[in-house]
Amino acid sequence: MEDVLEVYRRPYDPKRPVVCLDEQPTQLVGETRRPIPVQPGQPARYDYEYERLGSATSFMLTEPLGGWRKVSVRETKTAIDLAEEIKELLDVDYADAEAVVLIWDNLNTHTPASLYKAFEPAEARRLLERLEIHYTPKHGSWLDVAEIELSVFTKQCLARRIDDIETLRSEAKAWADARNAAQTGVDWQFTNEQARIKLKHLYPQVMLK
Repeated sequence: MEDVLEVYRRPYDPKRPVVCLDEQPTQLVGETRRPIPVQPGQPARYDYEYERLGSATSFMLTEPLGGWRKVSVRETKTAIDLAEEIKELLDVDYADAEAVVLIWDNLNTHTPASLYKAFEPAEARRLLERLEIHYTPKHGSWLDVAEIELSVFTKQCLARRIDDIETLRSEAKAWADARNAAQTGVDWQFTNEQARIKLKHLYPQVMLK
């Protein structure tokens, strides 16, 4: 925990941006009956029944101090998917950065090994040399700012029925573009000093003689 909190205290450095990553499943849902459109004095109405049309995975990447985020919608969340997201992050989104300081949780695909599953060893090594990886502690994924962004994304973009992956991709991009244009950032205030007081029960008890 303290390792991640120290990273969040670093000043903004465009050559070594701090980027958080997280992902979540998104259910694709369709209507079973045609909705009744808005009428004078009557809002639009939708039937409570719906049809499950599969699922997708929304990868959230966000740079809190830069006020930037991207939602990448994929059909699956395998190690290969994760590796491809990392490659795009480094070679496209942050091609001019010396390195990316990456914060993520302990999901089984969140390992350097995922890059070796997707790419030849030399390419995997090249990518890893531009990463400085930090893990949130077990049961401490709330320390990942990308999880906060996913919560906002869910409330603002997914509070309705989306029935196909292309529509989800389009809506996710529009949502991210709007937040990026507004330069919506995250002012992280929780520090190690506060953690040692408020989360004292998580620390080992040292018996002084």
